[in-house]
Amino acid sequence: MLHFTRDEFDTRIKATRNELARRNLDALLIFAQESHYYLTGFDSGGYKHFQCAVLTTIESPITLLTRRPDLQQARRTSTIEDIRIWYNAEDANPAAELQKILEEKGLRGKRLGVELATYGLTGANWELLRTTLAGFCALIDASSIVQLQRAVKSPAELVFVRRAAALADDAVQAMLDTARPGVDESDIVAKIDAAVLRGDGDIGSGPRILGSGPKAVLVRGTTGGRRLGVDEQLTMEWAGIYRRYNAAMFRTVAIGRAKPQHVKLFEVVSEALAAMTAAAKAGAPLGRIDQAHRRVLDAAGYREQRLATAGYSLGATFPPKGLMDYPPMLYADNPMLAIPGMVFFLHAVVTDEKTESAMALGHTILITDSGCEVLSRLKLEYSELE
Repeated sequence: MLHFTRDEFDTRIKATRNELARRNLDALLIFAQESHYYLTGFDSGGYKHFQCAVLTTIESPITLLTRRPDLQQARRTSTIEDIRIWYNAEDANPAAELQKILEEKGLRGKRLGVELATYGLTGANWELLRTTLAGFCALIDASSIVQLQRAVKSPAELVFVRRAAALADDAVQAMLDTARPGVDESDIVAKIDAAVLRGDGDIGSGPRILGSGPKAVLVRGTTGGRRLGVDEQLTMEWAGIYRRYNAAMFRTVAIGRAKPQHVKLFEVVSEALAAMTAAAKAGAPLGRIDQAHRRVLDAAGYREQRLATAGYSLGATFPPKGLMDYPPMLYADNPMLAIPGMVFFLHAVVTDEKTESAMALGHTILITDSGCEVLSRLKLEYSELE
């Protein structure tokens, strides 16, 4: 059930060990499920509880500490062979079980990196870990080690990213084929999900961000749907997901006839997206993408209505992280340089609550040696769905 070769995983682990050594760390305590998946293939929802893998700087087997329900998951979806189990009880302390593993590995008194910037380590579990290991070892935030590795995709990963992008296009096409005045939002979502599932894709676990009429100005999912009316808008934030890898897109369409102010808004926002795409080049600071985004929209008078960032990195993520797989994020003064193999979602969004007008456009790009490649096959246009 591995989605990558053993050699691919070995290459990733070697790079992580090299970075640990560079930072003078003796091991990494892996709590981010994205890191588990990237380094070993481990695909599970058990990260909601206390779940940690120990990767030492020296070559030795990775040891995973998890709960009993995740045992078979670890055995069948990962390269991990040394799996330890902790059991729920009134006085259970999985951090103490982890300390025994660290003792076995000779890590007493050593410097251990720990992934703090993750939903896989709650504040309560961090406090349990910190107090249990007090005086045993030094804990240093190492959240960025695997995260930054994951930002640059290997050729094997890009196969999945491209498949995810194709699924995103399928989702858009399903929306264009279904959305009409009088149609329920739920019917549109059902058609989109069916298209993705037919393509062997994954369904996101969060609320679908698809809003019509007064909900078109929202950029977060909400509970409850509505029936599409005549001469209003529909906005759609979606991602094709394949083997956990995301390729996102934004689209806004007219339900019925397009209003002149919406057509003008489309022209400005699509110009911004084109400028952002042109600014995405290997060796250039990532901040230039958002600078282009701001330049076009601010000049057109939409400074107060636009978003503060122009997008973010995409990768293989787990709930509740959603699409965003940052760092890196695309904000104006980000000095990080674009590297071939990075994948970003570029979005330009303008919402005006006074007129209940919206325009959300976006696509996924791949940084290449010569610039960037837009991964969608669909033409960017303001469709009238009658």
